[in-house]
Amino acid sequence: MAEPSYRIERDSMGEVKVPKEAYYGAQTQRAVENFPVSGIGFPPEFIHALATTKYAPAAVNEELGLLEPTIADAIRKAAAEVMEGKLDKEFVVDIFQTGSGTSTNMNANEVIANRALELLGKPPGSKDIHPNDHVNMGQSSNDVIPTAMHIAALKAIQRKLLPALEGLHAGLQRKAEEFDPIVKIGRTHLADATPIRLGQEFAGYARQMELSIERVKSAAIGLEELALGGTAVGTGINTHPEFPSRTIKGSLK
Repeated sequence: MAEPSYRIERDSMGEVKVPKEAYYGAQTQRAVENFPVSGIGFPPEFIHALATTKYAPAAVNEELGLLEPTIADAIRKAAAEVMEGKLDKEFVVDIFQTGSGTSTNMNANEVIANRALELLGKPPGSKDIHPNDHVNMGQSSNDVIPTAMHIAALKAIQRKLLPALEGLHAGLQRKAEEFDPIVKIGRTHLADATPIRLGQEFAGYARQMELSIERVKSAAIGLEELALGGTAVGTGINTHPEFPSRTIKGSLK
């Protein structure tokens, strides 16, 4: 008889069949079954940022004496693997799901918990490292998901958008200098107007890019304010008083 391709996971809602080799667990599997909407998942950049919201809290909860060092270390190692993109295929929940992103938050909690268990030589689902009690300690979907969105957007701005805009600005500036000797006829109201140097025209384009860079940098400052530590309703209930500030500092590194 062929060995089953699934394992049985148990939680407060009962039993569910989960693919045998998957790191995710029962809540993720239920979400896959409940939300077969678009076949579109969250982008890797978001998933990697989401793992940041698990790595930093594990370190802080250890410092505060709330997590055993062995458990905290295993969680950090597993979260680091997610941050590095090594476990992207484990994030299987459709992007259209519950409003607060609870299913994807639990997807991350389960993947990190089971990978951490594996690193310690323990079976998946054993709950020696619990997805909610340990990986999600001091957190809620309501603060984790918006925090991950801010971090993902901030990194995309810093690593992709700003370098691209700065490259475009430099290119336009070079063309402004190169084209400065060329005189052309300006156009207004669909008719020929007064002369203008082509370099002056490109200098205007370069200035537009310069101003766009300033606006992007200004907008990015707002993304540095994170919800992490606010938990379910923003009050920080069930967290250590020092948890939010310490965790946010770690998340932005």
